[in-house]
Amino acid sequence: MKRGEHHGALRQLLIDTALGLLDREGVEAVTIRAVARASGVSHAAPANHFADRRALLTALAVHCFTDLRSGASAARAAASPAPRARIIAFADAYVAYALAHPNRYRMMWRMDMLDPYDAALAELIDGLYAGIEEDVLALPHGQSDDATTLLIALSSVVHGYVAMRIDGNFVAAVDAASGKPRHQAIVERLIGG
Repeated sequence: MKRGEHHGALRQLLIDTALGLLDREGVEAVTIRAVARASGVSHAAPANHFADRRALLTALAVHCFTDLRSGASAARAAASPAPRARIIAFADAYVAYALAHPNRYRMMWRMDMLDPYDAALAELIDGLYAGIEEDVLALPHGQSDDATTLLIALSSVVHGYVAMRIDGNFVAAVDAASGKPRHQAIVERLIGG
C-alpha cells in the first residue's frame, strides 16, 4: 500500500491479492509474505490484519463462503417455489461456483488450514444449507425418511460430485435418460424425481 492511502483499505487489498494468488496458483502459494509482496507492502504490514497464515486463509474462506451462499441463495429464491425446483437451483449454483473457482472451493473445505472456531466462518458454513433444509423438509417423505439424513446425503453427493469434477475424474455430461446435466439428474434421483 502506498504512503497516504487509507489504512483501512489495506485489509481489502490483502484479501483481493490473496484471492488472485489462490485462483492462479492454489492455496499453497498463499502465504503472508507472498501476499505482502504481491500487494506492494512490507512483509510486516499484514500483521495488523492477520495474525498468521491461518487467519488470512480463514478470511479468504469467509469471503468465498459469502459469495457461494449469496449466489446459491439467490438462485434458490429465483426458482419456482416448489421445493424440488429450489433444491435443484441451489445445487446448480453450488456446482457452478465450485467449477468456476476450483482453488477457492478446495481451500474452503480445508479445515486443517482454517480456524474452525472463527465465528463468521462457522456461521456461514452452518447457514449454507439453511434454506435448503426447509425445502428438504417440505418434500414428501415416507415414514422411514429422515430429512436431516437426506440433507446430509444431498450435501455429500453435491460436494463429492464437484470434487471429482475439479480433480478431473468426471467430465461435463448429460444424463442419457433425462437429457439433463449429470449433477441435476443425480440430485433429482436423490430427492425423488
